[in-house]
Amino acid sequence: MDVALIAGQTPLLSDRLDLSVLYQEYASDDQVYQSKIKDLHRRYTHIRRTRPDGNCFYRAFGFSYLEALLDGGPELERFKEVSLHSKDDLIKQGFTEFTIEDFHNTFMDLIALVDKRPLVSELLATFNEQTVSDYVVVYLRLLTSGHLQRENLFYQHFIEGGRSVKEFCQQEVEPMCKESDHIHIIALSQALNVSIQVEYMDRGEGGSTVTHVFPEGSNPQVFLLYRPGHYDILYK
Repeated sequence: MDVALIAGQTPLLSDRLDLSVLYQEYASDDQVYQSKIKDLHRRYTHIRRTRPDGNCFYRAFGFSYLEALLDGGPELERFKEVSLHSKDDLIKQGFTEFTIEDFHNTFMDLIALVDKRPLVSELLATFNEQTVSDYVVVYLRLLTSGHLQRENLFYQHFIEGGRSVKEFCQQEVEPMCKESDHIHIIALSQALNVSIQVEYMDRGEGGSTVTHVFPEGSNPQVFLLYRPGHYDILYK
């Protein structure tokens, strides 16, 4: 589908919807997906859709985590500190201050908004502003790239095609609209020390989704649904 058409028809993030909307997306006799949605419905109640533009993982993660921080507490204070110092960490790695400063400022402004305990609707409206939302996506991509390159000896084993970690980051992580895979999720969860649970729903065998927690064994703070090429937010 044409990107401009998608943008015209779909918000960056939808309102919170009853999970039952998923049943209507597949034919009623599509037993594979219908049974997996039923399984998902036993564990989750709602979904929030993201625009399918290649940035959906970062947008879903960013909103879901900040929404979870609206209650405040020590986790918000920890995240503020990590985020504040993250720009200097990237600069030490060789990222140019002037190319990342605006993205970092927007990121910190959004955290400052969360610190004021706004309504979810206000956070959602801010996240649906294209510039703000895209700047947050860019900064999360930079944090992912920074972590991959810091830990390049570990991640090099997972990169195919004879590319270096730096080349992989320049081609598959930093550019907008590039889709995300396990390696991106692991890197971002470790860069920010935030646990992410992803429910994988595809045509694979079995009547249930496949659950992965990043890092393994951690206590999830963000819940996402993955269908081939796309991520949405889940709610228990």
